[in-house]
Amino acid sequence: MGAAVLVAGGGPAGMLAAYEAARAGCRVTLVERRERPARKLLITGKGRCNLTNAADRDALIAAVPRNGRFLYTAFSAFPPAAVMEFFEKAGVPLKVERGNRVFPQSDRAVDIVDALTAAVGEAGVRILQGRVTGLVLEPLSLPDAPCKNPPPANRVTGVRLEDGRQLQADRVLIATGGLSYPATGSTGDGYRLAEEAGHSLTETGPSLVPLTVHEGWCTDLQGLSLRNVGLKILEEGKKKPVYTDFGEMLFTHFGLSGPMVLSASAHLRHPERQVYKAVIDLKPALTPEQLDARVQRDFSKYANRDFSNSLEELLPRKLIPVMVRLTGIPGHVKTHQVTREMRGRLCALCKALPLSITGFRPVEEAIVTRGGVPVKEVDPHTMASKRCEGLYFAGEVLDLDAYTGGFNLQIAWSTGYLAGRSMAASQSKEE
Repeated sequence: MGAAVLVAGGGPAGMLAAYEAARAGCRVTLVERRERPARKLLITGKGRCNLTNAADRDALIAAVPRNGRFLYTAFSAFPPAAVMEFFEKAGVPLKVERGNRVFPQSDRAVDIVDALTAAVGEAGVRILQGRVTGLVLEPLSLPDAPCKNPPPANRVTGVRLEDGRQLQADRVLIATGGLSYPATGSTGDGYRLAEEAGHSLTETGPSLVPLTVHEGWCTDLQGLSLRNVGLKILEEGKKKPVYTDFGEMLFTHFGLSGPMVLSASAHLRHPERQVYKAVIDLKPALTPEQLDARVQRDFSKYANRDFSNSLEELLPRKLIPVMVRLTGIPGHVKTHQVTREMRGRLCALCKALPLSITGFRPVEEAIVTRGGVPVKEVDPHTMASKRCEGLYFAGEVLDLDAYTGGFNLQIAWSTGYLAGRSMAASQSKEE
């Protein structure tokens, strides 16, 4: 009879791990807090589900700002092509869009959830609604002499549920997610379970999260989306930018959001210390000289207009009053009266519009969580804990977070697959 496997968490990592372990002959029980599993998948990609990124392994690793090399084996074992094959065989046609982002052709996240849920059920996984609040641990004998890499001090033999029930298991996978989107069931339970098993934790916080800024004029631009602009994040005291990108961003009542800003947030540490500055290049396709020539042509064309009415071809309408204020040029000044020095201030702002970053939005608004179980305490070839025998980790509970574009879900699929296969293989070796 196959091993008894208990999976805590019914997100993408837990679901795929349960599926793989069951297919390999294990008796699998998946415990999920919510009435239905995979709730977080329903809100990914704005409800369309950007389920992976069709990039090669090196590009995947490069999209993980920290600890990317830990995923070498996982990405090799279950790459994006395998994810796509899994869902297309399950009856969900897919498409690849800009930036190699993969979506269901239907643009319906529920199709991915339904296919995954059906596959897990067909594999024989038992899904149990409940909350894992503790581990059942059995002490192991340790060597008398200290060693560089001590063996696990405990073995996990089951879990305790919030309602008082205790479930036995030969293998336990913690795939409970992080702290983002707590309404979907991600409330940090996995961190507490990891600590109970003897793991340390890397400081947790939001990643892929909007940024708050000091400048009040952002409120005037609420809802304005900028496309094909450049973004640099500068850190006080450092010459090299922390992050650079080109693409789309959004102004909000509190500051900045949008794809570029979310990815930039993955590089920031303690922005509340106010050492970071965002610099927006509104005209990245033009050199400063080309931009100045462009502005001069516009000013010649509208020589008798007020300065504030001469920028419609240069800037989005909503941005014009803000830019006029920031240049210090009176809006009623006729365009032909704008001096070279004034024009220089306008061009400089177009090429480097600065905002002072003051913090992250709350972790509840983050797409993923930064920090968690340190990867040095987990075997990258199996996802097995180095601190507790029989314990495994997968998904967001690990200290792994990537850029937007399907990379974080690929981490979930790959680590879940590897954990599921490894739990089954480890039992086979013991037998």
